[in-house]
Amino acid sequence: MSDKAYVPPKVWTWDAANGGQFASINRPIAGATHDKVLPRGKHGFQLYSLATPNGQKVSIMFEELLAAGHAAEYDAWLINISKGDQFGSGFVEVNPNSKIPALLDLTGPEPLRLFESGSMLVHLADKFGAFLPASGPARTEVMNWLFWQMGSAPFVGGGFGHFFAYAPEKFEYPINRYAMETKRQLDVLDRRLAEVPFIAGEDYSIADMAIWPWYGSMVLGRSYANSAEFLDVGIYKNLKRWADAIDARPAVKRGRIVNRNWGDEAEQVPERHSAADFGGKVV
Repeated sequence: MSDKAYVPPKVWTWDAANGGQFASINRPIAGATHDKVLPRGKHGFQLYSLATPNGQKVSIMFEELLAAGHAAEYDAWLINISKGDQFGSGFVEVNPNSKIPALLDLTGPEPLRLFESGSMLVHLADKFGAFLPASGPARTEVMNWLFWQMGSAPFVGGGFGHFFAYAPEKFEYPINRYAMETKRQLDVLDRRLAEVPFIAGEDYSIADMAIWPWYGSMVLGRSYANSAEFLDVGIYKNLKRWADAIDARPAVKRGRIVNRNWGDEAEQVPERHSAADFGGKVV
């Protein structure tokens, strides 16, 4: 089958058996498929997530807040997207978009739902006065890079990652197109990090927490099979320096494995309800 052979129909219809590793979790309609109440733990924050890059952002933020001495204890519940947990009625009530992560803040007079990882990072940063300046140019710069990540990463995950690693067939056109865009984005970050130690400037911030799980993971060789070699990530020296520095942070080591249920068992913490759940799995 050639990528030049497809002729779009006049009206698209859903082919549920279109193949690919994640075909079973994608559909053209929203809403719940089954009734399922979300669990709740004893802490003021209830995180429902999976250790994908988007999920890692928020668990890293919680672990960084705790490491900095803030009262940010949380329960993290595994949402197994391959089993359709994100389409349960309880999850959809918190996130009508049926994507991880989802968060309930129970610390106020009424439960507050949060969906979209960027919204969660800003909410937590403002709530605790941490990792985001309160006002002025420094805050704006953090927000610039936070929203850069929100707009850019879909080209990496849904574009490059999908066609390079997950699509049932390899097609030259989409792989080339998204590889080019991914390398352009890596170059944007590399040039920025030639000027400053952290993404938004002199200080570590939620911009770093948002960007590292996507782009740090790539230059550390953890994303999309052998994509590090394919994308020649070794040329991004400044980005690699930054990725290594973030990777070495103890809170990041913990946060990146929360709600992880695959791979090396030493890097799996499917649920997190206290620091004791990490055991000896991180250093």
